[in-house]
Amino acid sequence: MRSDSLQEQATGEKQSTRREMLRNTAALASGAFLAQFFPGALRSAGAAYRQQEAAPAGDVLAAVHARMGALPIQSQKLAANLTLLSGPGGNVVVLNGADGKILVDTFLSPAWPKLKETLDGLGNAPVKTVIDTHWHFDHTENNGPLHAAGATILAHENTKKRMSEAHDLPVLGVHLEPSPAEALPQETFATSHRLKANSENLMMQHFAPAHTDSDVYVLFEKANVIHMGDTFFNGLYPFIDSSTGGKISGMIAAVDKVLTLASKDTKIVPGHGPLGNKEDVTKYRELLVTARDRVQKLKAAGKTAEEAAAEKPFADLDAVWGKGLLNSDQFTQVVYLAL
Repeated sequence: MRSDSLQEQATGEKQSTRREMLRNTAALASGAFLAQFFPGALRSAGAAYRQQEAAPAGDVLAAVHARMGALPIQSQKLAANLTLLSGPGGNVVVLNGADGKILVDTFLSPAWPKLKETLDGLGNAPVKTVIDTHWHFDHTENNGPLHAAGATILAHENTKKRMSEAHDLPVLGVHLEPSPAEALPQETFATSHRLKANSENLMMQHFAPAHTDSDVYVLFEKANVIHMGDTFFNGLYPFIDSSTGGKISGMIAAVDKVLTLASKDTKIVPGHGPLGNKEDVTKYRELLVTARDRVQKLKAAGKTAEEAAAEKPFADLDAVWGKGLLNSDQFTQVVYLAL
């Protein structure tokens, strides 16, 4: 066989392998995407991922929204005037008082009637400010109706930038149109921002790229509560959006920052998962460091993402961390892309 034919064959095989890896990655991430919202339904993750591989992006999003509409909102008191709402799209924190309610994150759009009812039940004060921890739609989709009701949307400048763009996310297997103008943050900051309301001091600080490049934490100083957004998944393998700047090194740095702020009594709200504390975040940090080191070693050895997953680097951790969003195989590939 001629050398140029051999080269063409090798090139074709390489492209075929790359196409297969991209298909597998898209299938993985589509499943991970849905698993963020339906962890119980996707415990048989491999089958669910294969089913989602061929699903059009619109169908994936429609399925997410349809399922979210059926989820209840659960309330948990964090302090006298601070409430944690958990349900359709992660965790929302509400600061209530005569100065007006302040929300951190807003759930998915199907939750709006239930969210409005829950907020009204907390008191007559209107929602004054909404703080987005990052740009992902499961945390921002009710920005629009809240702004229409009089709230100002506040976020890091990259949140507004990302929400203003269309996103083709092969890692998630979806296409996202720009958010409506009324849902975009009206106020943004580059590094940090402070608010005082309802006898509470709030401090927001931007993380270096971690879950995305738009992440912030929100510290309620008097209540000793920190909302970490999706830089913290409590008891679950985290999803990292490498397509919009997410880095596992940034996830570790975000955790390190919060650990310097937290005491043993600090209540720490994750983007997904139950309310946590400093011990939970410390365990989570150990997971992230282990994940980075093990996958980096495989990547440095020349393994592809799929080959790295086949090595089962987290099989010993799956029983603890693989019960919700991702199992160890999927998490290996997420970490590979986020190195």
